[in-house]
Amino acid sequence: MTLDLDAQADALARHSYYEATATRPADDDPMLEGTLDADVCVIGAGFAGLSVALECRARGLSVAVLDAHRPGWGASGRNGGQTLVGFAKDEVLEKQLGAQGIRAAWALSIEGVNLVRERIARYGIDCDFTPGYLTVATKTKRVPDLRAWMDAARARWGYDRLEWLDTDATRARVASQRYIAGVYDPVSGHLHPLKYCLGLAAAARSEGAQLFAHTRALEVVRGARPVVKTAHGEVRCRFVVSCSNAAPGGVLPGAVAARIAPIASYIIATEPLGRELADSLIAQRSAVCDNNFFLDYFRVSADDRMLFGGRADSTGAAPERLTAAMQTRMSDTFPQLAAARVEYAWGGFVDVTRNRAPDFGAIDANYYYVQGFSGHGVALTGIAGRLVAQAIVGERASFDLFVQLRHARFPGGPAWRRPALEVGMLYHRVMEMF
Repeated sequence: MTLDLDAQADALARHSYYEATATRPADDDPMLEGTLDADVCVIGAGFAGLSVALECRARGLSVAVLDAHRPGWGASGRNGGQTLVGFAKDEVLEKQLGAQGIRAAWALSIEGVNLVRERIARYGIDCDFTPGYLTVATKTKRVPDLRAWMDAARARWGYDRLEWLDTDATRARVASQRYIAGVYDPVSGHLHPLKYCLGLAAAARSEGAQLFAHTRALEVVRGARPVVKTAHGEVRCRFVVSCSNAAPGGVLPGAVAARIAPIASYIIATEPLGRELADSLIAQRSAVCDNNFFLDYFRVSADDRMLFGGRADSTGAAPERLTAAMQTRMSDTFPQLAAARVEYAWGGFVDVTRNRAPDFGAIDANYYYVQGFSGHGVALTGIAGRLVAQAIVGERASFDLFVQLRHARFPGGPAWRRPALEVGMLYHRVMEMF
């Protein structure tokens, strides 16, 4: 299963705009060979793992970060770049955590966006961060849901920065006739995710964390002094943190790994459109996402391209097969882009939970995991890293807030999980037609 996902993920990133426009270090981090002692062994060098590393180093802990590939290879280097407050399914958190709990969770999500901004400033990460985010409705039946979400955020979840947009105001912000209402958030925004991830990796190295590339964690030997085994070495540590999310590779126990599923998502990038046309598409270059179950998300890049994403599925189809369909969807949204050439098409796997709530927890008192960011990972992974580091040094209140969330396994086991997902996704596609 892991190798299959690896091969598919490699193929999905073959024509990535992000890889084409980011500069990786000339040499990869070394492969782990031999035995290493560290306070904390982190598995996964994406947003979450690198955040754990930075936060643990800030607390004086020695850290080794292992990645089966290299920093930003997974979802952290491929995603839509939206940097958001809140959660994929806020109502789930409200139901399970109660009034005080959801307000505390939302406060942490806001802290997560602020943490992204702080790290960009502190470490001089050039990743094109742009503030502003629009959630829009495409259908009349979706407008009450959007309004109810905004009212709940303002009245119950403690977030008063949202602005309601009627049809005219929405179309003044997004030059498309597709959208009939919207909510504007000035705090959330978007960035170049791979540049940001590589910046976090550089920051972690500068703070004294040891990063190892092409070093897959094969086994965690649990106990008072856990040992993380790899093909050519091992890390003996006090704490283990699994942050590999969509492709855990068998390190987490099966019951925990079964609580997430890898969902493929795809993005196309046009040729540079020119500053005038690019500026005319989205006011202030905010990121945009609709509130459908199978959503479209898009934004204008710093070099004046339209980045248009969506087409979620569980199969990991080659992006080239979907390019024409996505280009048609983009052109239906923006007829002014009908002649724009698509220069890049790529994708990756997003880790989702059944209830779309994040899944944080501990296998043992010294073996933590964070997973299931469900499309909100750019900001939420950062705060997850902070909460894990706090828990490691005995400050557990915020981490335990998320541990309260209850999660169900995806049905069918590894062999049948994808077919079961396809059936469920087909149901939602049919329902979304009406």
